[in-house]
Amino acid sequence: MTNKQPRRLYRSKKDRKIAGVCGGIAEYFDIDPVIVRAIAVILLLPGGLPGLVPYLVLWFIVPEKLGK
Repeated sequence: MTNKQPRRLYRSKKDRKIAGVCGGIAEYFDIDPVIVRAIAVILLLPGGLPGLVPYLVLWFIVPEKLGK
């Protein structure tokens, strides 16, 4: 029996451009952060709200990763 800890979503400290939200999502899903950032930019294009509001909410809700 393994004592595997569940995955947790954190804001990235090493792969961040603004707040580390996109980098943290990319780490969580184990994908390239460029893909997550491209999706975020696409969501910002139709007026900003579909991408900006979720980003700001995640910025305040998701804790920053401790350590490295």
